Amino acid sequence: MASNQAISEMDAVSLAAAVRAKDLSPVDVVEAALARMELLEPRLHAFCTPTPELARAEARRIEAAIAAGREVGALAGVPVGIKDLVCTAGIVTACGSAAYKDFVPDEDDVCVERLRAADAIILGKTNVPEFGYSGTGHNPVFETTRNPWNPDLTPGGSSAGSAAGVAAGMMPFAIGSDGGGSIRLPAAHCGLYGMKASMGRVPLYPGCRDERYPGVSSWEGIEHIGPISRTVADSALMLSVIAGPDARDRHSLPQADFDWMAAAGMGAEGFGGLRVAFSEDLGYAAVDPEVRRIAREAAQVFASDLGCEVEEAHPGWDDPAAAFWGLVALESDLRGMRALAEKHAGQVSSNLLDFLNTPWSAEDLSDAVMARKAVCNKMWRFMRTYDLFLTPTLAVPPFPVHMQGPEKIEGKFVGPFGWFPFTFPINMTGQPAASVPAGWTEDGRPVGLQIVGRHLDDPGVLRASAAYEAVRPWQDRWPPLLSALGLRS
Repeated sequence: MASNQAISEMDAVSLAAAVRAKDLSPVDVVEAALARMELLEPRLHAFCTPTPELARAEARRIEAAIAAGREVGALAGVPVGIKDLVCTAGIVTACGSAAYKDFVPDEDDVCVERLRAADAIILGKTNVPEFGYSGTGHNPVFETTRNPWNPDLTPGGSSAGSAAGVAAGMMPFAIGSDGGGSIRLPAAHCGLYGMKASMGRVPLYPGCRDERYPGVSSWEGIEHIGPISRTVADSALMLSVIAGPDARDRHSLPQADFDWMAAAGMGAEGFGGLRVAFSEDLGYAAVDPEVRRIAREAAQVFASDLGCEVEEAHPGWDDPAAAFWGLVALESDLRGMRALAEKHAGQVSSNLLDFLNTPWSAEDLSDAVMARKAVCNKMWRFMRTYDLFLTPTLAVPPFPVHMQGPEKIEGKFVGPFGWFPFTFPINMTGQPAASVPAGWTEDGRPVGLQIVGRHLDDPGVLRASAAYEAVRPWQDRWPPLLSALGLRS
């Protein structure tokens, strides 16, 4: 029988195959995950609402089905964490807010419904900043999520717990959501792969769409749900299960005309000949010098190892940060959230209060819409010349917990959210984008490279990600904390 450590280090593709072949029991898989959680959770706080007994019951059900020769789903026996902004029937969905700390949805989000149908085993809900209005992992309700690479640092967010749990080997992949970078941010900060598929590939409901839930129902036109994983293939596997149209989401796209796993399965074979743009600062962003170096070196891999033509170029827009937050305001239930903030005075995150107290005017909101149109127009014109667009995922490596972001970058004062200038514009355009591990700083902090594809070219992003992974693999690099705790030989 495989050891708990061996099971915890297996990727989702291998776990699913081993369970279906009866080489591994789903009960043993879940027990290995829960044992790891028991040891690591007091240090990392990846989960805000663990569901160990539910996971054990599901493992027993799946084991019985396999023993009886019944058909099981594509993810049978594979553990998964669900971000706590994503609704789960029968499981608390607190959203990091005192207003929702006892909220139990009566229906699953579409992605959860599909994961359950595929027989994935939910380990629990993973921690988030309040309502996701931050790129970090602290909130007023639960313990602060820590980065497995250095527990004094943030794992990024808002899919903070999902990334921390995957990086620590508690599960091979987890659900994240991304309204301004919240899959790609923590993937970069935790040395993982994270993909935001094209807008509409993964339906959103009831999260972002159900008017009954102020705070939960927001960001409809920029939000994406997707995977955080250790490997590109694992993200493709999850997307093959959760993507596809649904009438509950008016933005959902028709069934994809490509195979998710095939797109991720070619590695570096046959890859090359593409025109690739790289920008280390978009022409205006302050970027940590070490991040610039690491991202530049990673981008050059596409030329030196993968046979692409790489050149430096910018799409040419001015910093659209103000427009982005205008879009967030436009799509937030400001009336409902302000009422919740008043009802729970003293229990609301200060950054969220600042946002809710901003006196947004009609002109502010219409300016945001017009700026978004300008960004989209500049981007489609830019991408007529290039197959891929590469940037650093973030402007800085991981920073200490309980901050919204560094005050200065590259000697320049920046706003509290000035450290993720590269991610949110791609939410404004809706293009597919992923973060791959680009490297580590001299003191061991992960740095990500963002890969952006053309409109609807999800297979292109997966192929590029898998090609990069093949020549610069990262799967076997684990946080030193695990060795210190005896979880790595």
